[in-house]
Amino acid sequence: MAQAGPYASLPAIGQVDERFQSYNVEMVEVTGGRFWAPYGGPEDEVYRMRPPIALGDPKLRALTRQLSPAYMRVSGTWANKTYLPLEGEHISEAPDGYDGILTRDQWREVIAFSKAVDAPIMLSFAVGPGARDEDGIWNTDQAQRLADLTKQEGGTIAAVEFFNEPNAAFLSSLPKNYGATDYVRDFRIFHDWVRKALPKAKIFGIGNVNEGSNGDEVPVAMKGTSIIFSKDVMPSISGMLDGVSYHFYGTISQRCAGRSRLKPAKQEDALTPAWLDGSLVDLVYIRKLRDAYEPGDPIWITETAQAACGGSPWASSFLDSFRYVNQMALHAQNGVDVIFHNTLAASDYALLDDENFAPRPNYWAALLWDRTMGQTVLASPESPSRDLKLYAQCQKGKPGGVTVAVINLGEERHRLITGPGAQSWTMTAAETTAKTVSINGHLPELLADETLAGLEGKDAVGSVQIPGTSISFITLPGAGNKACN
Repeated sequence: MAQAGPYASLPAIGQVDERFQSYNVEMVEVTGGRFWAPYGGPEDEVYRMRPPIALGDPKLRALTRQLSPAYMRVSGTWANKTYLPLEGEHISEAPDGYDGILTRDQWREVIAFSKAVDAPIMLSFAVGPGARDEDGIWNTDQAQRLADLTKQEGGTIAAVEFFNEPNAAFLSSLPKNYGATDYVRDFRIFHDWVRKALPKAKIFGIGNVNEGSNGDEVPVAMKGTSIIFSKDVMPSISGMLDGVSYHFYGTISQRCAGRSRLKPAKQEDALTPAWLDGSLVDLVYIRKLRDAYEPGDPIWITETAQAACGGSPWASSFLDSFRYVNQMALHAQNGVDVIFHNTLAASDYALLDDENFAPRPNYWAALLWDRTMGQTVLASPESPSRDLKLYAQCQKGKPGGVTVAVINLGEERHRLITGPGAQSWTMTAAETTAKTVSINGHLPELLADETLAGLEGKDAVGSVQIPGTSISFITLPGAGNKACN
């Protein structure tokens, strides 16, 4: 049984960025185009055309603002071949070497959204055939246009990556046999350009996906192509990064079955330790590279979700919230500074439904995290059960206070001892695959005046009951933890 005393003595083991919990808005969301098809259509439908996201929508802004402060990453595979026209250049089809068009007004909407929701921008740049000279060397023209327009509109580019997922570069139609040597050459051009054009932006890299879990194995879809591995690049760009970034997906969705050795996620595995904690394999791999070539630099997971290729059918349900909360807490304990969830409002893994922006269970989990979990990470309290995962951080906005995130994977109820002033917020659902959740027995919602209801904390002084298969956030303002002062 966890006692009140240990909350006061939990040692600090780390610190996260104030924008630790961030999100992606895919470039193809901004421009409109083919993205992962929602479930419920034809069985073999992988992609579906979608219109540009309505970044000016009051509901979208109101809900997103609740997650501030955050970073907003505008990137994704489609960004690697997206064209930004010159002022006054009117085109209806992408030029040779590009697949999509980002209008200047669309980028202005991104900047306006970023400012409205307190989410400075992270982005990557076009690197496909259209952004290269006759010798196949990357040029800065498109990147400079984005930088100039952002500055003109008063936007903030806080961080950049060169391009999205170099180890999946075959998706970007790069020159044949484009490999590590070519990447290093182009990255040096990129680095020098960023230092001049965006002197306040931090450079992260290299943004590969699932290197630790995939190892050096080449996915099926990439056979016959050159693969850019971080271990082959980082020795040559050592000291040129401000932070190390990578992407992680526990597996792939049904949409991409056959593209790699990974198998589509199984719903029955969603509450198992192997699924919930498996992401540490990639973090350990990346951390070794960071320590060798960029010692002391922060680590950002710049893209992650339940499963790649839009998520599994249960990615939008309460069942995935166990992974969501566990992943954030576990990686905060293990040295990750920022995590970008993919996506804010597109496909099944989004925080918000992409048709009406209705909040999904992961949105409410994100909101409770944002309201209760501070930046100082504490060692975990002792758990009374193998099914009960406990994580602790200093309470947000309360000196000396502690917040405990409790993930109950089993059906048995548990009682945790708390302390003076304690409050709890417990997420439950009629069934784990439900698309809606209750918080302390109430359905949370956005009201017409853009405020949220159904989020009242429950008095938990003395002790709190933890229902089976639930997620709780418990604040202990009277903990008196000196690490939290």
